[in-house]
Amino acid sequence: MRLIKPSAIKGTVPAPRSKSMTVRAAAAALLAKGTSRIRHASLCDDGLAAFAIAAGMGAVVSRGRVETLVRSQGIHAQNGEKHQIDCGESGLAMRMFAPIAALLRGETVLDASGSLRSRPMEMVDALQSLGVSCATDHGRPPIVVRGPLEGGHIVVDASLSSQFLTGLLMALPLCGKNSRVSVSRLKSAPYVRMTLGLLAAFGVTIGHDDLLTEFTIQGNQAYRPSTYTVEGDWSGAAFLLVAGAIGGSVVVKGLPIPSIQADSGVLEALEMAGARVTMGRHSVSVERRDLKPFVFDAAHCPDLFPPLVTLAACCEGRSVILGARRLAHKESDRANALKEEFAKLGITIRTEEDRMEVSGGAVQGGVVDSHNDHRIAMACAVAALRARGEVAIGRPESVAKSYPRFFEDLEALTVGL
Repeated sequence: MRLIKPSAIKGTVPAPRSKSMTVRAAAAALLAKGTSRIRHASLCDDGLAAFAIAAGMGAVVSRGRVETLVRSQGIHAQNGEKHQIDCGESGLAMRMFAPIAALLRGETVLDASGSLRSRPMEMVDALQSLGVSCATDHGRPPIVVRGPLEGGHIVVDASLSSQFLTGLLMALPLCGKNSRVSVSRLKSAPYVRMTLGLLAAFGVTIGHDDLLTEFTIQGNQAYRPSTYTVEGDWSGAAFLLVAGAIGGSVVVKGLPIPSIQADSGVLEALEMAGARVTMGRHSVSVERRDLKPFVFDAAHCPDLFPPLVTLAACCEGRSVILGARRLAHKESDRANALKEEFAKLGITIRTEEDRMEVSGGAVQGGVVDSHNDHRIAMACAVAALRARGEVAIGRPESVAKSYPRFFEDLEALTVGL
């Protein structure tokens, strides 16, 4: 249990580093023949899992205080070998590394732990359409992949996640054939643009239309070993910014401004709710004002639901967050987890189809559970700042998945009441 007392917030804190970009950078470094330097990598559980996967596929990974070195002979050097890969609880790593593993001629088993073992892995038919042998346990991990992936035309439904699409975009440039990827119902376009930016940093080019529905990929490209700096993470910083909006004031340093990260949309929601938002060159400050209910579409940034629910809980009136269908297959059934745990704090949440309504007001103290979901734990912790009593959070260690220092950073900002 982690006990959070009602507190005011004031101070400056660095943003956590991007989990999403760390995982992508680890994969790109594996695919580049030579030594890549990943600066300021996120050493959260998912980041560590990605570097372990790179090592499991033949790279030599050395972690330093500032840089993580990845020395690789390139993935094709591993042809013919069998690999047993542990993706931990990282859905991004599993979906992304499956197409990369398909570049190999040997068999690769990508296994999972925790809640990831029950999450759907929908890439089997897509990989099979490209001639890759791929199997799952009734649609769940482990995934067994045997290549080689040679390229071609593939149609991808990206309505639930763009993570498998990211893996394809990383793997197909190394195929012998040119490829075309047709995408339908893309819901996480900013994450795909993040992938394209990282690929360019490692010397890989991909053609695409403005709406990211068609990608043309030249085969036989080569990744260039690079020095890549992982930027600050808006999804983790969103909780700190909401803490400032409901509890006093906060300055979060080290965020990319402007940013293509989808979760930078939290600024729009904060302004809608009436918080005072001030942008610096590499920092954002948020100050509490009288908060009002808001309407926000989070379809392209579903990770913002937990911090936005916390914000809405502290606004007098009913706020609406759209895009709730995206929440079913996260670390928990996140919509139901939010409803259940915030009900224990006196806040009513209703979901209907793609819509979530939060009736804000007085947050109460109580005992909640994280559902072993890092974002539920952080949402409840921030809400506790405005509660009328202490909030005890079960399984708080789940924050290590994306933001290991979350509780330390939050504590550094609290000044008591």
